[in-house]
Parts: sequence; structure tokens; C-alpha cells
Amino acid sequence: MALTREQLAQRVAQEFQDGYYINLGIGIPTLAANYIPEGVEVMLQSENGLLGMGPFPREDEVDPDLINAGKQTVTMARGASLFSSADSFAMIRGGHVDLTVLGAFEVDCRGNIASYMIPGKLIKGMGGAMDLVAGADNIIVTMTHASKHGESKLLQECTLPLTGKGCIKRVLTDLALLDIEDGKFILRERAPGVSVEEIVKLTAGPLVVPDVVPQMTFV
Repeated sequence: MALTREQLAQRVAQEFQDGYYINLGIGIPTLAANYIPEGVEVMLQSENGLLGMGPFPREDEVDPDLINAGKQTVTMARGASLFSSADSFAMIRGGHVDLTVLGAFEVDCRGNIASYMIPGKLIKGMGGAMDLVAGADNIIVTMTHASKHGESKLLQECTLPLTGKGCIKRVLTDLALLDIEDGKFILRERAPGVSVEEIVKLTAGPLVVPDVVPQMTFV
């Protein structure tokens, strides 16, 4: 079965390493704040000016003035700091974020990402995505493997306007974990209950399938 939003957040949180400064994009990535592995200390950065973002608040902890970039109420971890959006983007553009987790509409086998607009639909703008993909070397995309119409989002070439070129190296979908190397998708893990054949069928770009593809595990 395909991973739920919460399972996607759990799996991407397994990529967090002790001491990392991490930016979590709007949507599924923000849920990863609730699943930081035990014994791992990271500092989560929100581009609106918060370093040290904690998990989502309980009802009795909600502070309407404390929000993330997606306008969701959040908490602050011990040692957190607040600063201007200008300082936040200086941190991003200066390459001081160790890991960025973003959503996307499409990713292709050359590491290009399209994440901010669908022509003909009203959008609010690119937000910080362009700065994030330009300022980070370590980026993980979380997304559904295919559209609701069954069309692959892992392509030979992106069809939508690009957010960034050649910047994506790892993709976590609701079906699989894949790396991008030498113009190909490399299948690393599959969601529990999902067959390799299903992943192959729903991947439009060139896909390398190792002899053994383990299932993802969750604590």
C-alpha cells in the first residue's frame, strides 16, 4: 500500500543526522518535526524567521503569533531563536542549511524540480523554494509517485516551469525511495506491500532496479 502522509514524514525524518540544520517545506515535510528519531538533535529552520522549531503544539500550547512558513502554529525547542525573514534567507542563501526537505509537482532524471506552479492555475508565488534549492547541496523531495489520474511525476524531463535545475539527488514518494544518479532514477527502497513492478509501471523516467530492493522500515 502507498505510504500515508504521516509515514512519509516518518521516513524522511530517518534521514536527519545529529547536529543538522534543516529546513522543512510546506506540506508533508513540516510533519517530520513530529518524528525526529530518538537521540538525534537537529535545529529546524522556518524561512519566516525561526531557528529551533519544535513539534506541532497541543491544544493548550497554541500561540497564534508563533507560526511556520505555512502559517501553521508551531512550538519552539530549547535554544530556539527568532529573527527577520531577511536574516533567515541570508542563512539559506549562504549555504548554512544542511538539509532541505521540499514537496514537488514533478522531478526528472536530471535532478530538475518543478514545485511552484501549474500554468493556468492561480498561485501566490514561488515563496522560498528557489532560494532553498539554490542554497542547499542536500535536498530531499517528498511527493506522491503519480497524479490522481495515474500519471507519473518522476519524468524523463519536467513539463512544468522549473524551480531549480540539477539540484535534486533523492526523492521519497508514497511508493519508493529513489536516488538520482547519472541521469537515472535508482530504486533504493519500496513502501511495504508495494511491488517493484508497480513502481516500474509508474516511473516515466529511466529507472535502475537493483537485484534486491528492501522494504522501508518504521520504528
